Amino acid sequence: MATAKEKFYEKKAEILIKKLQARHFDACYCPTGEDAVQKILEMIPEGASIGWGGVTTANEIGLLDALRKANYRLLDRESAATAEEKAQIQKECLFADYFLMSANGISMDGQMVNIDGAGNRVAALIYGPKNVLIVAGMNKVAPTLEQAIDRARNVAAPINAIRLNRNTPCASTGACADCRSDDCICSHTVITRNCRPAGRIRFVLIGEDLGF
Repeated sequence: MATAKEKFYEKKAEILIKKLQARHFDACYCPTGEDAVQKILEMIPEGASIGWGGVTTANEIGLLDALRKANYRLLDRESAATAEEKAQIQKECLFADYFLMSANGISMDGQMVNIDGAGNRVAALIYGPKNVLIVAGMNKVAPTLEQAIDRARNVAAPINAIRLNRNTPCASTGACADCRSDDCICSHTVITRNCRPAGRIRFVLIGEDLGF
């Protein structure tokens, strides 16, 4: 039997999916990460090229491991032997058939917020790959756009700064200080409010707390 939280996420997702579709995104809901992995494997045809940015959510649900075992051409920056090779793979992701990422915040009216340091992740989101898959736990959803931005700045960014061992104020305090330090990972804040062309960006919403 589903828990109260699971039912809550499902009902919330029903509303959010309609809002996303009204903005020309594709969207679906999966109760668990395991369901999401199966759904995504069904979405991506064999032989397709796939790249990704920082994808903690995809790691947590076992998606990257599943992709590595399947018949795809992976643009896996973790396989790079040098910083130069990693940078080249990130550029090649712009030409991928599919690009995987998550979201730092999603508002209930269907807008998405992402904050990036180097910008490779949001660059691919905006333009380049034929398809973009947003794999996100329902914990990323906020009531309003303002709260989604706040979540990105004061939840996702500090946790990622800590994860990446960055020397930033937020890594020390847990709160955004609007810094301009050399280690700042908040160079680009992108709000995606509409999908053009329609259906290029697809959301796979998951009824679990995942990522940051």
